[in-house]
Amino acid sequence: MGDNCDCKNELQPEPYLITDIIRETEIEYTFRVKADIMPKPGQFFQLSLPKVGEAPFSVSGIGENWLEFTIRKVGKVTSEAFKLKPGDNLFMRGPYGNSFPVDKYKGEDIVVIAGGTGVCAVKSLLQYFYKNYADVNSVHFLTGFKDKASILYSEELEKYREKFSNTIYSLDNEEIDGFETGFVTEYIDQVPFADFADYQVVIVGPQPMMDAAAAECLEQGVAEDRIWVSMERNMSCGVGKCGHCKIDDTYVCLDGPVFNYTKAKNLID
Repeated sequence: MGDNCDCKNELQPEPYLITDIIRETEIEYTFRVKADIMPKPGQFFQLSLPKVGEAPFSVSGIGENWLEFTIRKVGKVTSEAFKLKPGDNLFMRGPYGNSFPVDKYKGEDIVVIAGGTGVCAVKSLLQYFYKNYADVNSVHFLTGFKDKASILYSEELEKYREKFSNTIYSLDNEEIDGFETGFVTEYIDQVPFADFADYQVVIVGPQPMMDAAAAECLEQGVAEDRIWVSMERNMSCGVGKCGHCKIDDTYVCLDGPVFNYTKAKNLID
């Protein structure tokens, strides 16, 4: 191999300038970085800090020359990330994985069900629907949070409420204006599935929430092949080499993280 090889190391992180940091909650911040990359809704990046470590994060916002990632402070890497300021660099590599099949969703009624920080993984898809609403027949968005202090993307939630056909927001154990009380899965029966001709359902959240939401959708008569989930578990290298995310013969980082439920229902650690 000659000296002129333009080979790119797919595992080499590159520095990206942080232009803004939005405090969503006490433990969740959204970092906007300058980047001329256009990932697809549902893909993820490996974010890292030199000499600290790295972790996978879904893209929560996609714009012209910028990307956003919502990070929860839960460990060593994220704790160090919370010390960063606009003007600092965040190291990234990616995008990795597949994406939500947006072309398949066009012309259909779309139901998006998100629990907790699962809304981060689906926000870029919601952003697409918001900007391209004519591409779909309708959007029904259900999302739930633990309590008022856990609510993410308050401004965006209000925009979705104004534009989408139906929105149901809930808090597990608090009562406030604009939110139902109880788990988001308790409100799936309010989605008018029987009125839809062609539709697709997207479910993202903690595994128990996704299991419960899928079960309720099936109870409402939704066919398995109409359900899509995002499973971001145990991913490390992002390229199918380390095996951390392998379940049977499936590499979540390569074959996913987006799966049709006909496949996802059998992916058990």
